[in-house]
Amino acid sequence: MGERILVPLVLLFNFLLSAVAQDVTNDFRALESLRDSWQSTTPSWVGSDPCNGWDGIKCKNSRVISISLPGTGLTGQLSGDIGSLSELETLDLSYNRDLTGPLPQEIGNLKKLSKLILVGCGFTGPIPDEIGSLQQLVFLSLNSNYFVGPIPPSIGNLSNLIWLDLTDNQLDGSIPVSSRSTPGLDMLLTTKHFHLGKNKLSGEIPSQLFSSKMTLIHVIFESNQLIGSIPETLGLVKSLVVVRLEKNSLDGYVPQNLNNLTNVTDLLLSNNKLQGSLPNLTGMNSLEYLDLSNNNFDPSGFPPWLSNMKNLRTLLMESVNLYGKIPVPLFSLAYLENVVLKSNKLDGTLDIGTNYSKQLQLIDLQSNSIEDFKQQNEFPNITIILVYNPICDETGATGTYCTKQNTLDTKQQKNCLADICSSNQILSPKCKCAYPYTGTLTFRSPSLFAWRNKSSLEEDLFHAFQSLHLPVDSVSLIIPPEDPFQSFEFIIQIFPLGQDHFNQQEISSISSLLGNLSTNRPYTFVTENQGPKESSNSSNIALIIVAAIGGSSFLLVLLLAGVYAFRQKRRAERAISLSNPFGNWDPNKSNCGIPQLKATRQFSFKELKKYTNNFSQANDIGSGGYGKVYRGTLPCGQLIAIKRAQKGSKQGVLEFKAEIELLSRVHHKNVVSLVGFCFEREEQMLVYEFVPNGTLKDFISGTSGYVLGWSRRLKVALGAAWGLAYLHGHANPPIIHRDIKSNNILLDENFNAKVADFGLSKSILDCEKDHVTTQVKGTMGYLDPDYYSSQQLTEKSDVYSFGVIMLELITAKKPIERGKYIVKVVRNAIDKTKDFYGLHELIDPTIGSGSTMKGFEKFVDLAMKCVEESGADRPTMSDVVKEIEDMLQSAGLNSTSEPEVSTSSIYKCYEVSMGSPHHPYSNESFDSSTEHLHPKNEPS
Repeated sequence: MGERILVPLVLLFNFLLSAVAQDVTNDFRALESLRDSWQSTTPSWVGSDPCNGWDGIKCKNSRVISISLPGTGLTGQLSGDIGSLSELETLDLSYNRDLTGPLPQEIGNLKKLSKLILVGCGFTGPIPDEIGSLQQLVFLSLNSNYFVGPIPPSIGNLSNLIWLDLTDNQLDGSIPVSSRSTPGLDMLLTTKHFHLGKNKLSGEIPSQLFSSKMTLIHVIFESNQLIGSIPETLGLVKSLVVVRLEKNSLDGYVPQNLNNLTNVTDLLLSNNKLQGSLPNLTGMNSLEYLDLSNNNFDPSGFPPWLSNMKNLRTLLMESVNLYGKIPVPLFSLAYLENVVLKSNKLDGTLDIGTNYSKQLQLIDLQSNSIEDFKQQNEFPNITIILVYNPICDETGATGTYCTKQNTLDTKQQKNCLADICSSNQILSPKCKCAYPYTGTLTFRSPSLFAWRNKSSLEEDLFHAFQSLHLPVDSVSLIIPPEDPFQSFEFIIQIFPLGQDHFNQQEISSISSLLGNLSTNRPYTFVTENQGPKESSNSSNIALIIVAAIGGSSFLLVLLLAGVYAFRQKRRAERAISLSNPFGNWDPNKSNCGIPQLKATRQFSFKELKKYTNNFSQANDIGSGGYGKVYRGTLPCGQLIAIKRAQKGSKQGVLEFKAEIELLSRVHHKNVVSLVGFCFEREEQMLVYEFVPNGTLKDFISGTSGYVLGWSRRLKVALGAAWGLAYLHGHANPPIIHRDIKSNNILLDENFNAKVADFGLSKSILDCEKDHVTTQVKGTMGYLDPDYYSSQQLTEKSDVYSFGVIMLELITAKKPIERGKYIVKVVRNAIDKTKDFYGLHELIDPTIGSGSTMKGFEKFVDLAMKCVEESGADRPTMSDVVKEIEDMLQSAGLNSTSEPEVSTSSIYKCYEVSMGSPHHPYSNESFDSSTEHLHPKNEPS
């Protein structure tokens, strides 16, 4: 009887082993076919085991799950045998311009594929309809190829798609939308990026394409052949941040509901045939870049709402039939850099005023009717162009503003003695002749195209290469000699270190880094050349013959050995994880259990010891129950704050790990940025951006020695509210802080609030999974009573804690002081029949006189809503943000008001530039962790 059972089991076991062995063999044969179809490939592709040392190949359980060969000089076509790699999750063959031919239909067999990245290759023909069967696809990047034909409607079936980039091809036809029988792009409700620019798409933009259910942040359709009106449904997609429809043939009226898009930072409608009145964009307070140039709008006086766009950086309204005078307040917008109003009928006197923006760089008013220029003083840092105006043509004025000027200098500044390079080499910024790796950076978000500050981008890219120990000597960015407001492009040249050219492996690493940056930053990268190619005389024929020798029995032995080794490896990994929970972290993997560390570095103990001068007492800037905080200086000069836990700290390894995981995914002006971490020699250290003004608690308690006035307290509250609203609604996954208190709100050099300390935080997804929290955590006085009693954690617990901070801002009292709870004290003292609700005795006397405290009662009302006993009765943080903004507006507190601090020079000793206000796409990624919310705190 036992033999009757045993024999079938043995046969079944042998069958399963044979099936697994067959799958492994199929993977090898598929890669062999790819290798044979390419005239050149990486020299490491030898032997019969692709999982052992083949460059660009990653495996799991002896199955190929990733092929990543960007910039490796592949030549030939992509074999249809690619469809045999049934476990493949990532396919990245970008920046291989000689990889040509059609994309095979067999690509649709890769049912587990989540990333298909073929940027900057030479693929031709139509995009196969079978691509719509890749249900796991998250990234689809086919930009900068030669694809023709229509966009496959089947792409609408990709319900997990986040990133759709078909830019810079030759696609034609209309934008597909769904019908009863066919899918369409309107079905992509989770997609955040529609990048369809620089094609030959025609027809109208379907109104069905957009809906309020979408989560789009980018709609980029520029440089096509689209006609008709802009659909009103575009105004329903309130998550949008960048809208680019320029260089089409759109006509009709601009939809009136476009001003519903309050998160949009970049709006480009230029070079179309739009008609009717200029759009009224009142309410689009996030706008940074506005281009309405070259349309057929009705004649109009200067729009008054433009002077209220507090975040505006670049205004382009060339040839739009404007007349009248330019209001002086326009030039006082705090972040304004460029004003181009060419070829209109603007007249009168140009007056920039005395309170003009310190960021102002260009005012181009050529071909108008300006009669005079009121110069109170010189403007050495501003290029002003008034040629073809009466002031220059009729009065004989000789100022520099009456000569045609270049808006930028495209020449490379090299202080080299002589150009001694050969005809094929290029002189580097460090005066060395070499063959640079060259390509083009094209910005998707024009507001970040810093054409006057390219040196900072050069430095950022150089440090990115250095961080991966790539042999890069220098990086040079060149602006093409075209209008900088049209191309948004830099030519990038990357020069090698200690040699005259990069080898193929180095090029592949550089290409991979630039490709990853392109999906996390507001630009795309396309390579142009790879320098001189290396020759290879190695022959793989004999090795292939040897690899074919063997037999099924030998393969079976290898498979059994592999299974045993795999089990042993898993045991070892479990043992390692118990002693070092960070040992298996790999930012390149996408497993759910492994944190995605974005722009976060793991420092060695030796490095941090050096940056803090051996953790000297002079660099000790604070302490707490967890340990001490040290100031440090990175090699680039950036100041950092290093939080070093002491042994026996209250923060355990799991909380330390949680803070890293969460902070690495959040990027917002009002959230403290995590630079990196160290887990070495039993040390737990977190490296943050340096926030010089300390904690909010220090200021409202008076221990800082400085005083915050009422308007500044309102702005601090708004900044902290923005940070929490971002964490609750726009981080991915959303985050509940769980320890909001004045000690965890930091103030930067401009007194902008930043939310800090995420050691107790939890993602909302975790809270939904573990609906009842087993252990209530937080700080007494700030702790939500609803959470304390029910143990059910929601984002309303943070709202309660924020309400307590609001009461602290009013009273400067601790949440619990001498046994009295501030919430109950204020609640019992409120008398709404009296001025200031009868709270005169509780108001912090350092705020200022009562007459200056506009909006005080509304602030108190909002605070008391936040501290309602039941979470259901409290507002959301988004509601809190809106109410505080309304208070500031109704109180007449604008972005040009001076900080109400007792001295204006308290931190001049910090000679470090924190840069311009942080943009939501500085680390743009598909998970939307840097998207949607983009407040601009008023400058001090």
